[in-house]
Amino acid sequence: MTSLNLKTNIKGLNGKITIPGDKSISHRSVMFGSIAHGETKVTNFLPGEDCLSTISCFRKLGVTIDETDNQLRIIGKGFDGLTEPTEVLDVGNSGTTIRLLMGILAGRPFFSSLVGDESIGKRPMTRVTNPLTEMGARIDGRKNGSFTPISLRGGGLQPINYRLPVASAQVKSAIILAGLQAEGQSTIIEPEETRDHTERMIIRFGGEIHKDNQKIIVKGGQKLTGTTIQVPGDISSAAFFLVAGAIIPESEIVLKDVGLNPTRTGIIEVMKKMGASLEIVQNDKESFEPSGDLIIKTSKLKGIVIEGDLIPKLIDEIPIIALLATQAEGTTIIKDAEELKVKETNRIDTVVQELKELGAKIEATEDGMIIYGKSVLSGGTVSSHGDHRIGMMLAIAALLCQSEAKLENPEAISVSYPNFFEHLNSLIK
Repeated sequence: MTSLNLKTNIKGLNGKITIPGDKSISHRSVMFGSIAHGETKVTNFLPGEDCLSTISCFRKLGVTIDETDNQLRIIGKGFDGLTEPTEVLDVGNSGTTIRLLMGILAGRPFFSSLVGDESIGKRPMTRVTNPLTEMGARIDGRKNGSFTPISLRGGGLQPINYRLPVASAQVKSAIILAGLQAEGQSTIIEPEETRDHTERMIIRFGGEIHKDNQKIIVKGGQKLTGTTIQVPGDISSAAFFLVAGAIIPESEIVLKDVGLNPTRTGIIEVMKKMGASLEIVQNDKESFEPSGDLIIKTSKLKGIVIEGDLIPKLIDEIPIIALLATQAEGTTIIKDAEELKVKETNRIDTVVQELKELGAKIEATEDGMIIYGKSVLSGGTVSSHGDHRIGMMLAIAALLCQSEAKLENPEAISVSYPNFFEHLNSLIK
């Protein structure tokens, strides 16, 4: 296992960063470009390992995808143009790839088999395989389709009326993608609103989808048409620098062209409630996804309670929010976040374990954590546990550490932010 000595005891992070393309939108641009008819051009695509796994899978399904300098040219063939893969589709570490791809493959009248890395092998798949089986797909896998490897033989899907048992954009998107291929109209009801990139993408590609609060209605048999996609910066990646700018003394950071989709801005809501000195400059240009510049300065923070319908809007940001809370006055409580247990790691236990190692006062609960501020972070050896968001959070935490800090398995960060350390070092003067 590799390890990296982290920068510690830093005073002042200053400068501008252009955040890499949004991971969720990058995945979907490949998928929708592939199932649409005609050419799709994508700019500011995220070349992280997860998104490259999506490209690899669709190439194996017969789609031509050219990649040059974070730009893609995709020659879409429509759903019917996808061909039976001669190889196993390897999704690597990407939960988005496997779950959304299952929704597409559920409607295709051929055999396919999906596998991922060790982390994917532990993540629950029945939340997707159950509704897709109900629609008519034939799916099998380890422990009755609960875990990878997963095999599918699709086609002949019937529409579904389905209430999601958990608030999950991945599950919702898989059913929507299957619903586009079903014979009739499907209705999906989500317990809380989740990120709506799939719905926006359908409209961008000339499709039709209707939303009424938490109810989503999608018609089958639609034909999508290739288009252009400008991917904004990923707010989940920006979150690490927002927190760094707020907690490191004498800091001011400008983050350029960050996605500001209202289903993803929970991190901004939380930081403002905690008292962060955060300014938003909205982008005027026409786009299917809103974006803008974020300016963060060193802030005086206070503890808050984070719960309820706010959780789906920041589920991926909770590791870095936990670090933020260690530097706030008073206690921060995170509730209703059981979904963290089935991410790349059990992020509740992992965040608590690793921040404790650095000296934070934090404890796990059944559905979240309690963080006692304000903590002095000492230093030590910590691990990403193969989870990109844990790795980046620990690298930011180390900036506050008073003695040496070392990160094991730092390469996990390349899944979503290949040039993370380059950007971080550019802010240290």
